[in-house]
Amino acid sequence: MDDKDSQLPSKASRRTFLSISAAAAAATAVTIDGRPAAADSTRPTGPGRPATDQHPDAELRALLRDIDQRRVEATVRKLVSFGTRHTLSTQEDPDRGIGAARDWIFAEMEQYAAASGGRMTVELQSYIQQPASRIPTATRITNVVATLRGSVTPDRIYVVSGHYDSRVTDVMNATADAPGANDDASGVAVAMELARVMSLRRPKATIVFAAVAGEEQNLYGARYMAAQYKAVAADVQAMFTNDIIGSSTADDGTRDLRTVRLFAEGVPTAETSAEANTRRSVGGENDSPARQLARFVTNVADNDATGMNIRIIYRRDRYLRGGDHIGFLEQGYPAARFTEPNENFDHQHQDVRVENGKQFGDLPEFCDFAYIARVARVNAATIWSLAQAPGTPKNAKVRTDQLTNDTDLVWTRGTEPDLAGYEIVWRETTSPDWTHVIPVGDVTEVRIDLSKDNVFFGVRAIDKAGHRSPVSFPVPS
Repeated sequence: MDDKDSQLPSKASRRTFLSISAAAAAATAVTIDGRPAAADSTRPTGPGRPATDQHPDAELRALLRDIDQRRVEATVRKLVSFGTRHTLSTQEDPDRGIGAARDWIFAEMEQYAAASGGRMTVELQSYIQQPASRIPTATRITNVVATLRGSVTPDRIYVVSGHYDSRVTDVMNATADAPGANDDASGVAVAMELARVMSLRRPKATIVFAAVAGEEQNLYGARYMAAQYKAVAADVQAMFTNDIIGSSTADDGTRDLRTVRLFAEGVPTAETSAEANTRRSVGGENDSPARQLARFVTNVADNDATGMNIRIIYRRDRYLRGGDHIGFLEQGYPAARFTEPNENFDHQHQDVRVENGKQFGDLPEFCDFAYIARVARVNAATIWSLAQAPGTPKNAKVRTDQLTNDTDLVWTRGTEPDLAGYEIVWRETTSPDWTHVIPVGDVTEVRIDLSKDNVFFGVRAIDKAGHRSPVSFPVPS
């Protein structure tokens, strides 16, 4: 946008400008299930639900039906069968240790790729980790990475992962049995099941399904993977790790069969001090890219099609611990962590044993495979919706160079060939989610007759089929 104020509609014409933009957009904008999009900027679109909700279409519902609980269980049990998958365990034994697990995962992913018609490729992404925290000697760490290339915008990437290494109480014990059924064969099973069902389909953007190693030692595998993407300036628009998503029962017996937690940070890890201060100064701590992703998850996956409720936690991760999404956050990529609602510490990282008739250890007997399958559907609904929609709008800004009671927003137009236009979303500053939607058409600047001082604004893209992107929070220009 030209900085000259004459390039924008005058104050007297701002309502006309907004009305014309909304009317033009409403002619083509529809929701994901074909219903007309709301053009009224003063009315929420649904009672008790965010205005940004998207309903699963027939294609997505068919995909979710293909997720097979029996395959999820078989994957968890197979990974447990390798005895230990400790990062420092043997890599040469064909039956035991992390090397055997690595080779099996790779072979399974190769089978999925063979059915993809050339759209999916699989690689062993390896490097030598020199001695460091929890790595006493130089150690090869290998990620198994399956990439399903997008058919329309392949440079736009979405990543879903689990870590296949395991451990017991002593994090340096590389020889004891460490079944790691919940932590984290469950997350690997989700990534692999999504790779299987999506390999037969044609996403518009690229989807990456990863099983990473070195997590229990210091997130080494995921950190390496994120750094490789950053080194080539890859456009990773979202990353989700699934870590400890195998049980719905806590150590006190509490059960929650229908909830999964999603941890999403506020002020981005990779922001400079100046950027972070700017975000705080405008109240944007709750509008980081990670939190916009989290809202998107609730919009597309908190519904009857998945059978799950998404509980967003406004933290990067749990106290004293961290997951593989952190490596991506460190590189400036939006990322978040799925994990079960109530952890059972009697099994997590415990040595396999029986005391006073009570069994300990991270064993398959303590997994809820129906629950894991439902979490897989949450991931599938999220990743597929992201890949089918336009990318998150880039360079969204709010103009703050003049004192006005309007809001002038600008952004960069996406390159998707089926892009239909954009929508402005807004909410009160005390509201946790977007409550109002204003279609504005295929434009890259708009003046809204609401004060930027009083509410929060966002920009999202929409394609001709009605698929909507995550929201981009505008920063002051």
